[in-house]
Amino acid sequence: MAVWGTWIRSIGLVTVLGILWVLYVQIVLATPDNADADDTADVAVVLGAALWEGRPSPALVERLERAIDLYRNGQTAHIIVSGGYDYEGAPYTEAEGMRLYLLERGVAEEAIVLEQEATNTYENVSFSLALMEQRGWTSAFIVTHSYHGPRALDMAQYAGYEQAALAVTPSRVMNMTYHRARETLAYTKWQVDKLGMELDRVLQ
Repeated sequence: MAVWGTWIRSIGLVTVLGILWVLYVQIVLATPDNADADDTADVAVVLGAALWEGRPSPALVERLERAIDLYRNGQTAHIIVSGGYDYEGAPYTEAEGMRLYLLERGVAEEAIVLEQEATNTYENVSFSLALMEQRGWTSAFIVTHSYHGPRALDMAQYAGYEQAALAVTPSRVMNMTYHRARETLAYTKWQVDKLGMELDRVLQ
């Protein structure tokens, strides 16, 4: 009986800690920082999302419109569009699809830089940082959706950005119950992965 009691208490403790962690993550996802109208940066890095038949999906359009606002308001003069192919045989990379949309919306061609290799958020920020360093840019807006912003910013800071700030947008087209639940898992996985990378650094 004593053994069963210990197991039950252990399971109860793990359950409570799990619930508290989920609540913490939900608060983090619900309260991201966001750039003010007077904030500026060398570049806005737009994190890719799906293309639909070569065109930005409605969710990706929301991110692109946030970047366009930054550009038109004079808060940045450059935009990196980051994302590789959605699937084998896709007609465009996410970056190419985003570039076409920005050109249609009046963004100058010379203001747009393509990053066409990334397949996940960490690659988005890491590969975009390499392009920034080539051009001598040191500050960036990370442009994405509000729920995705905290993980993206944490990744950017971990990747080595000197100055990174969020420029996020809410979504009117996404199922936020699903995406916030999915992001809770992704945020948790990132924290575990980050801990593993730090341990690797210490052991090397």
